[in-house]
Amino acid sequence: MGVSLDTIDGAMSLKFEVQPTANPTLATARAEKLANPGFGRVFTDHMAVVRYNQAKGWHNPRVESRANFPLDPATAVLHYAQEIFEGLKAYKRDDGGVNLFRPDANARRFRNSAERMAMAPLPEPVFIEAIEQLVRIDRAWIPGGEGSLYLRPFMIANEVFLGVKPSADYIFAVIASSVGSYFKGGPAPVSIWVSENYTRAAVGGTGAVKCGGNYAASLRAQAEAIDRGCDQVVFLDAVERRYIEELGGMNIFFVFDDGSLSTPPLGTILPGITRDSIITLAKESGTGVREEPYTIDQWRTDAASGKLREAFACGTAAVISPIGKVCSAHGDFTINGGAAGPVAMGFRKKLVDIQYGRAADTHNWTRKVL
Repeated sequence: MGVSLDTIDGAMSLKFEVQPTANPTLATARAEKLANPGFGRVFTDHMAVVRYNQAKGWHNPRVESRANFPLDPATAVLHYAQEIFEGLKAYKRDDGGVNLFRPDANARRFRNSAERMAMAPLPEPVFIEAIEQLVRIDRAWIPGGEGSLYLRPFMIANEVFLGVKPSADYIFAVIASSVGSYFKGGPAPVSIWVSENYTRAAVGGTGAVKCGGNYAASLRAQAEAIDRGCDQVVFLDAVERRYIEELGGMNIFFVFDDGSLSTPPLGTILPGITRDSIITLAKESGTGVREEPYTIDQWRTDAASGKLREAFACGTAAVISPIGKVCSAHGDFTINGGAAGPVAMGFRKKLVDIQYGRAADTHNWTRKVL
């Protein structure tokens, strides 16, 4: 099957060649894996791959057996870390169909990440088509209940050279992982450690980019949090070391006694799609939302006075995680008695119901793949 180039809204689109694996996982073996898949350890049979070269542009789009990439030791990504990724999910509806949630937003963010990292920007229709093709061929890997298919689009620089410059070659790929409910028995409040020794991003840096280097730089602080008996780490700004930014992999919201919400402003933090969805739902319901700086001292004071009623983190994997306890070298404090609050759980239910097709989607966020 050849490759055809089309134009959709002025953007390049590619027709994928689909080659099903010759050795699919047996249904019995797949069912055994799906019984308790956990997160990020059970992978499907296929992957989508598109390649880029400066002379050819994006070409050779394929869905094929999931397999290793052969990489020369001098491959650029191994030395200069030109790498970006995304994370989104496919959800099984009650009628047996499958939804994606805001894949267009992931496609835009992926393109923005590529441009910041001096990588070849992938046309958004190609991003979405690659995901849909993979979901269609591996739909049997989507667990039931609150499970989902976690999709990991990524791009790496694969030119073979040793020199500090943008690569001339890239591989874009999408792999998929069957995942169960992030929380067993419902969302449990998490404890977080305030990192004072490490920062995540600075103005002009890559804080708003979903690149592997950002997450690698957070791992030492996350290990410190675990050593302190906490579940997650929260970072302060890199300049004054006062303002709350985000967790190692999630954005954060604060809920006040007047019913309003606040969340740190964009710039040095990841523009989360769950974050944006919560802001939209809050405003739609008449809830005031402020995107403004908020210090660790304010957080501590407001929690003690009762002005702050809840705090929660949000992201694709967990949707919403209530924050019950905050720990630091200057002492610990609890929020809402350490329990999950109604605002966080209300937003979580709204989002999950939309994602699984159980509630009306007034914003056209869901995309039916099947």
